[in-house]
Amino acid sequence: MDIIALLSDPAAWAALLTLIALEVVLGIDNLVFIAILSNKLPREQQAKARKIGLGLALVMRIALLMLIGWLVTLQQPLFNLGLEGNPTPHGEPSFETAFSGRDLILLAGGLFLLWKATKEIHHSMDPHPPSGEVLDKNKSVAQITFKAAIAQIILLDLVFSIDSILTAVGMTDEIPIMVTAVVITVTIMLFAADPLARFIEVNPSLVMLALSFLVMIGLVLIADGFGFHVPKGYIYAAMGFSVGVESLNIFKNRRHARQQGHSL
Repeated sequence: MDIIALLSDPAAWAALLTLIALEVVLGIDNLVFIAILSNKLPREQQAKARKIGLGLALVMRIALLMLIGWLVTLQQPLFNLGLEGNPTPHGEPSFETAFSGRDLILLAGGLFLLWKATKEIHHSMDPHPPSGEVLDKNKSVAQITFKAAIAQIILLDLVFSIDSILTAVGMTDEIPIMVTAVVITVTIMLFAADPLARFIEVNPSLVMLALSFLVMIGLVLIADGFGFHVPKGYIYAAMGFSVGVESLNIFKNRRHARQQGHSL
């Protein structure tokens, strides 16, 4: 289908809008990770790291779309362990024993995200930074080097990009629609990155909440790699509810602090 036909096709517009909404939701994980990681850099490097990270995410997604034929082969089984889990009520094994390239990438990404989030939680509770990191005198968080931050962002960008593009492939066959949705989604994330990072930095209690989200997302990626498909709607509903409760708590604390200030 050519561009003119796509522009005049209501179904194409519906697919584009649906895909943009879905990609924005799926991109929240990536955005939270980039915000937390970039906040560990010196202030003058934080915005640059976020722009580079999201720029690389855009490049990876478009490159994967150009390699769409190869990407689809990642869903083909590479090997089978020959094991079977306890059968479900429908008589199917409770977990997959055949692993594809996508499964291995999700497992690796989930393990990395689980390790990274757990490590950051430990840093939040322990004031002594590990070797290779320094403690900023103006912050109570350990800082990392710019290259280390970009390397970690690239690794997670790859995992989230593959998952994102495979989701897009399942919704439409038109490459122009997918490319347009990816460009618009990453542009939205680019505008949202700095405000999100500042909001997390100003409200330290949200850091632990965001890290808990990353732990949960890491576990979901690992489960998906083993064939346990957790509906993403449940995950984002839980995240939204938690953010709503924490926002009320932040609002209450600020209002209480203002009242105490007026009474003094």
